This record gives sequence, structure tokens and C-alpha cells, in this order.
Amino acid sequence: MSPPDIPSATHALELRLGNLLRIGVTLAACVVLLGGALYLVRHAQDAPAYHTFHGEPAGLRTVTGILSESGRLSGRGIIQLGLLLLIGTPIARVAFAAYGFARQKDWLYVGISTLVLSLLLFGLLSVA
Repeated sequence: MSPPDIPSATHALELRLGNLLRIGVTLAACVVLLGGALYLVRHAQDAPAYHTFHGEPAGLRTVTGILSESGRLSGRGIIQLGLLLLIGTPIARVAFAAYGFARQKDWLYVGISTLVLSLLLFGLLSVA
């Protein structure tokens, strides 16, 4: 039995996964907040047109478009970038879990993590 102050490999992995989620969500929230502040500074006086629905512009519907718009410091582009980070956080967590389990040679959980990662990516990338 290991001493209580030395975490087991599984416990260390759980701590790292928890930190990954916390950092990812915090980073995404900060990016969305920054984008929202920029958007409000530039568009606070615009009159909203609620009678007509306007979806996202074509430039904000792809990852490259979002990166391009956020690089230009567009408020909407930065908000979208934050949302991409938020979506990517649990995906990164599952990928890191598969890696961590592979390092521990826990092949059952590597298989489960890989299956979950495959389903997440399929759902994200599938075109309806």
C-alpha cells in the first residue's frame, strides 16, 4: 500500500483530467467575455432588428473563418473562438484520458476512451 501523500497513477490522472477541464472552461469563458466586451464596445448603439432572423455570417461558420475573424479582433469571431474552445475541452479531455490509460497499459479503458472519442468526433464532424 502506498503512503497517503503519494497519489496513485490513477488518482494523478484524474487530477490532471480535472485540471484540464477547469483550465479549458476558464479559458473559454475568458475568451467569450473578451469577445463580448469587444462586441459591445463596437455595437452597443446598434438598433437590434428582431423581426428578421439573421444567422451567423458565412465567415463564422468554419474554423478557418473563425480564426481569421478573431485574428482581426472581431468581437463575434472571438466569441465563436471561445465557443470552439468550450466544445474542444471535453474532446481534449477524452483524448488525454485515452493517452493516460495507454501509459498505464489499461487497455480496456483505452478502448472505451477511444470509442467515446470516435463518437464525439463523428458527431462533431458529421454533416446533416
